[in-house]
Amino acid sequence: MNLIQYIHQHLNSISEKSINNTVNCLNEDNTIPFIARYRKEVTGNLDEVQISAIKKLQNQYNEIVSRKEFILKTLEEQNQLSNELQQRIQKSFDLVQLEDLYLPYKKKKKTRATIAKEKGLEPLAKIIMKQNNIPDLDDLAKKYLNEDVISIEDAFAGVQDIIAEWINENEYVRHRLRDIFRKSALIESKLIKSKIDDEDSAKYSNYFEYEELLKKIASHRLLAILRGENEGFLKVNVSIDKKEAFKFLEYTLIKSIQPEVSWVIEEAIKDAYKRLLAPSISNEVLKEAKEKADETSINVFSKNLNQLLLAPPLGEKRILAIDPGYKSGCKVVVLDEQGDLLHNENIYPHAPQNEKTQAIKKLKSLVSAYNVDAISIGNGTASRETENLVQNIAFDRPLKVFVVNEAGASVYSASKIARDEFPDKDVTVRGAVSIGRRLQDPLAELVKIEPKSIGVGQYQHDVDQTLLKNELDDVVSFCVNKVGVNLNTASKHLLNYVAGIGEKMAENIVEYRSENGAFNSRKDLLKVPRLGEKAFLQASAFLRIPNAKNPLDNSAVHPESYALVEKMAKDLKVDLKDLIQNKELINQLDLTKYITEKVGLPTLEDIKKELEKPGLDPRSTAKVFSFDQRLKKFEDLQLGMKVPGIINNITNFGCFVDIGIKENGLIHISKISNEFISDVNSKVHLSQQIEVTVIGIDTEKRKIQLSLID
Repeated sequence: MNLIQYIHQHLNSISEKSINNTVNCLNEDNTIPFIARYRKEVTGNLDEVQISAIKKLQNQYNEIVSRKEFILKTLEEQNQLSNELQQRIQKSFDLVQLEDLYLPYKKKKKTRATIAKEKGLEPLAKIIMKQNNIPDLDDLAKKYLNEDVISIEDAFAGVQDIIAEWINENEYVRHRLRDIFRKSALIESKLIKSKIDDEDSAKYSNYFEYEELLKKIASHRLLAILRGENEGFLKVNVSIDKKEAFKFLEYTLIKSIQPEVSWVIEEAIKDAYKRLLAPSISNEVLKEAKEKADETSINVFSKNLNQLLLAPPLGEKRILAIDPGYKSGCKVVVLDEQGDLLHNENIYPHAPQNEKTQAIKKLKSLVSAYNVDAISIGNGTASRETENLVQNIAFDRPLKVFVVNEAGASVYSASKIARDEFPDKDVTVRGAVSIGRRLQDPLAELVKIEPKSIGVGQYQHDVDQTLLKNELDDVVSFCVNKVGVNLNTASKHLLNYVAGIGEKMAENIVEYRSENGAFNSRKDLLKVPRLGEKAFLQASAFLRIPNAKNPLDNSAVHPESYALVEKMAKDLKVDLKDLIQNKELINQLDLTKYITEKVGLPTLEDIKKELEKPGLDPRSTAKVFSFDQRLKKFEDLQLGMKVPGIINNITNFGCFVDIGIKENGLIHISKISNEFISDVNSKVHLSQQIEVTVIGIDTEKRKIQLSLID
């Protein structure tokens, strides 16, 4: 099986031709955003998700091939490579099967079996395992007694150790037993007795006496159980019915009708299962289940992050941002249209100071002095009180007030990035700046924070961290390139995610910009040190230059298509500038006239859309939201109450909703829609403004159950 066939086997909805062309593009070091957007004719119009799946399978295939080469080389060096074994290894594209085939030949540390072999008992084990008629087994065993094997019992014990290892290394046995585990294994968890009085164990109370079929356990439950085990609160076991396991093993391995021969093998089977097979295979299937749980959780996190990054921006407006607080006061900053800090100070409108009058006076003064367009308030501690305060101030102009999700702002404020931006400001000021910038442009601000610290998802600290980082970095990259980046204002952190740029090139662009002023055209990028034709090809169309001499420089039209667009304008006998945003003229274009060997209708349709609305931001516009004024604290909740809320996290089992108090409410997946759904994201999205019904209030645990359908 070659690479293309392997990928097609997993992605059979994509043609082999598209897969082959996409693999060629990837092998030429083209980035996924570039391929998805500007090589549609080559790939058959595949999107980022499909191309990413092809890339992952390509890496997987290469890993398998590399492992096979190592195994074949090792076996050849050991002179153990028979034709049959070689063919089986070459035909296999299953890493688990490959390891099973290799297991008998792996170099081992000293085991009970190797010790027994050193005592000269392997020939006896082979005779017994052939299960031919043995007239007198004890008499046969006596022939193998020596200074290391002083009794028949010692001989049979050593033989059983050897046979047990053979059973453990039997590829068919491992394969079938693994299938039994996959189908019927139970995962059990119990509270460790020494932790009964530990208060921290309470968070795992659901799993103190718990069991479930491993194949059916939800990802969040498995990750919770494994976290409890890692933290030393739970003992976890994965097992199958021993009777079923022994029945299979005995049926498969015992052929002799001699009781004494069968007894030796039966004892070896029991030992092999208990000591070798069960621990090994239970760990394998638990690892498989953990990998699936990781994948599921990371998928949820990725979808949430995508929605958060593409949240509606307010745009280039003057912002007064407030990071609310009680005793330490509210941190207030004023930002200009580009997000630069103009002013910062503290106000103390809440307890214990209660300097409400002074705070109102100060806020009115700042709004007037700096011509503020909107106010951004963090949704943390004292958020509702601060929002109520601001909403009741009579400013000298109409102002929109937004409550902004501040998740991760504290991480940013203590980071090197924030220290470099504001070396003379403390973390509280930096956090307030982040809250204001998130309203202006969530994407540009959130790229400065490690994605897993943004706080949307489930059990992000328990999943495979390398896989998580790679997936989330891809999400950030796809979002940044989908929106496009202003070349003359973007930070190096934002530029870093542009296709083909990377960290060092982003620094060079910012440095060049500071030394030479704003870029006037995309071609100027080629003047940036170390930015060559390859990087320009990948990156240029994702970078925007407002008010550039060539209006296409502020669009998603790739420079390689500029000549084509100019020909369109020429055919219509108008200047390029007159064609852009002129729908009447654009509709006169016969796109089929411009089809070439390299340019087809998908690219031409994209160009047409860009000409109609060049550089259109795919994100919607930020909307003002207000919580229910009746609801200030948990005790104000009543069953049946209908309240507005904002979805602030999505998991596999439902979504969490901010309803304006400290505690978030949960809408279980069964209460999201009247129809059955398996994917919460198919019905709701992050930051969505909804109205919910309160259907459950747990005063003791301070938990709230909400519904969209009651």
